[in-house]
Amino acid sequence: MRAARLIKMVLLLQSRPSMTAAELARELEVSERTVTRDAQALSEAGVPVYADRGRAGGYRLIGGYRTRLTGLARSEAEALFLSGVPGALREMGLEDAASAARLKVSAALMPSVRDASRSAAQRFHLDAPNWFKETKAPELLPAVADAVWDDRRIVARYRRGESEVERELEPYGLVLKAGVWYLCARVAGHGSYRVYRIDRFTAVDPGDGRSGRFERDEEFDLPGFWDERAEQFARSILRAEVVVRVSPDGVRALPYAVDPQSAREALDAADAPDEDGWVTLTLPVESEEVAHTQLASLGPQVEVLAPETLRERFASDAIRLAALYRS
Repeated sequence: MRAARLIKMVLLLQSRPSMTAAELARELEVSERTVTRDAQALSEAGVPVYADRGRAGGYRLIGGYRTRLTGLARSEAEALFLSGVPGALREMGLEDAASAARLKVSAALMPSVRDASRSAAQRFHLDAPNWFKETKAPELLPAVADAVWDDRRIVARYRRGESEVERELEPYGLVLKAGVWYLCARVAGHGSYRVYRIDRFTAVDPGDGRSGRFERDEEFDLPGFWDERAEQFARSILRAEVVVRVSPDGVRALPYAVDPQSAREALDAADAPDEDGWVTLTLPVESEEVAHTQLASLGPQVEVLAPETLRERFASDAIRLAALYRS
């Protein structure tokens, strides 16, 4: 958006004595001609952008000009960076802070771009959960989110199987995956990072002498950690194998029916198609029950060869379907 680019240009010029058109173009990812037009627009709006001519020339702000964002509080500034995910803000209890931050930023903008936030909201909306899946924010999410923002230890009780377990955790970050909230945390005193589903928490204690602030490891990379653990989890649950024949149409649909990465690897390792174009492959699956549900979506485009018990289930399905449609 142009409004965001203009603000970034002013902030760049504030942070340096001067910048050439080429440097600004590289930072803003636009052409030098666009930089020239943007500088003219800022000047017309009252921002004192001065252009130095010549080989060593460039752009600079004169008169000690500084932008001011009318007193953003820390929580408001943090919430502002999440303003593209209003549902997540609401569930974490940050909706009011984000609203206040947007109002303050709007007040600091030029009149010509004050409708930028409304314009953006009308053009982009994030709806994270899957289709046909109602999600409810965990009751304890706001308490966990507060601890994450404040680098504060918590004592959490959570369900593990049929029992409850208590752990003292250093909460590093929150992840919203397909409508489900997860906490990435380090177990206090152990140094190991783990992932917890927040909807399995039964109690969260943010203090009482047993907990306090922790020293965050600045090397911790939340996106990288999550990607690694998500891949490990996806692999860990694929404990069984099935052998199948898949038609050409089934080959195209297979990555949408089962784990995509496993499907691609199985197809890459398979022998060449037979004379009818069907491919025989060995596919990792979570269990025979899950494989039955997933492969059933491919209908007649897949034939199960092994294990025999799964093949018999599909044969039984076919007999019952034939009887049902004959009637």
